[in-house]
Amino acid sequence: MGIFLFVLFFQPFPIEHFDFNNSLLFVAGLGVIVFVFMVLVRIIFPWFSRRNYPNHQERIVHSYYGSFIILVASTVAFAFYLHYVGSVSLTFYIMFKVALICLAPVAILRIYDILKVLKNDNEALIIEKKVLQTQVEKFEEDFLSKTVEFVSENNSENFSLTISDIAFIKSADNYVEIAYKEGDSFKRKLLRNTLKNTEQQIRQYSNFIRCHRICIVNTHYIEKLNRDYNSHWLTIKGFEEQLPVSRQYLLKLKETL
Repeated sequence: MGIFLFVLFFQPFPIEHFDFNNSLLFVAGLGVIVFVFMVLVRIIFPWFSRRNYPNHQERIVHSYYGSFIILVASTVAFAFYLHYVGSVSLTFYIMFKVALICLAPVAILRIYDILKVLKNDNEALIIEKKVLQTQVEKFEEDFLSKTVEFVSENNSENFSLTISDIAFIKSADNYVEIAYKEGDSFKRKLLRNTLKNTEQQIRQYSNFIRCHRICIVNTHYIEKLNRDYNSHWLTIKGFEEQLPVSRQYLLKLKETL
């Protein structure tokens, strides 16, 4: 249809000796030529290939080869049609215009193929993303349900919590203060130990990160990283207290978030 309209309105070939109705039929024939070769290469050949070679995975006509066949066959057929049906004298300039016109549907088909491949790849990536998200969610659920046992410095006291309940751990002189969630409220537990020793106990759990020399935070509870002119701090989900962030740990914290 595009070729029919283009030739009809722009008249790149001298076909003045036709009357109006015959001119329409002649121009329609040019469009039919390209359409026939497109159907043969894009539909008939692949269908024949799948029917006779069901176990053959590769396409019998590759996209590039198919485009080349359509271009050459259409150009040759156009030339014969113009010369023997339209009585058009074939010159180099006429053949150049024929080749350009026949190149247009080939280029459009190529763009269509590229867009189709990109669409299929995008759909495959979306499906893969959903599968990975499901796996990550399951991993996080299993990970957060693990139990951490905090032991005092002299092993006289221990305190167990699931990872999902621990909000942050702060140094408090000779003690560490563990803030954890119980139900809908936060509670605190003092345990005699150093923050360094406590950090060693939870080192294997990747969602705990040092944000300050006196504080370790569970990234699961971080609501926002805030900044002022010369300082940074964290707000915790459902918790009024703000946790300081030092420059020493700022870059690693940003990468984690």
